[in-house]
Amino acid sequence: MNEDLEKKLEPFFWIEYKGGVSLGLSAGSFKKEIFDTRKDEGFEGNGYDWGSLARVFLNEKMPELKGEINLDPEAEMFSAYSKNAMALQKFALGFRAMCDDDEMMSNLFSQVEID
Repeated sequence: MNEDLEKKLEPFFWIEYKGGVSLGLSAGSFKKEIFDTRKDEGFEGNGYDWGSLARVFLNEKMPELKGEINLDPEAEMFSAYSKNAMALQKFALGFRAMCDDDEMMSNLFSQVEID
C-alpha cells in the first residue's frame, strides 16, 4: 500500500492478506454529527450504520462494484473486503471522498434503513 493512499483514506485503514484486501474503520466518532441527525431513529455511527451507508453508496454511486465488494460490519468496526484490490481501492477512495462532502453524505444517509 502506497503511503499517499493510506493518508487519503485516514481514518479508514487498508489491510492486505493472502487472497484479498480489506478496508476498515473503528466506528463511533468519525462523522458522528451526520449519524446524530438520526439518533432518534436508533443510529449511533456504529459499524452496522457504516455498513448500511456503504450499501447505499455502492447502489447509488458505484453499482458496477456491487459484485466485487463485500461488507462485514460489526458493532465497533466497519469492514469491506474483496479479492479484487483495484475494485476495493476504487470503492475506498470514493467512499472516503463522500465522507468529506457533508451534503452528499447526508443525502445518502437519508436513504439508509437501520439494521
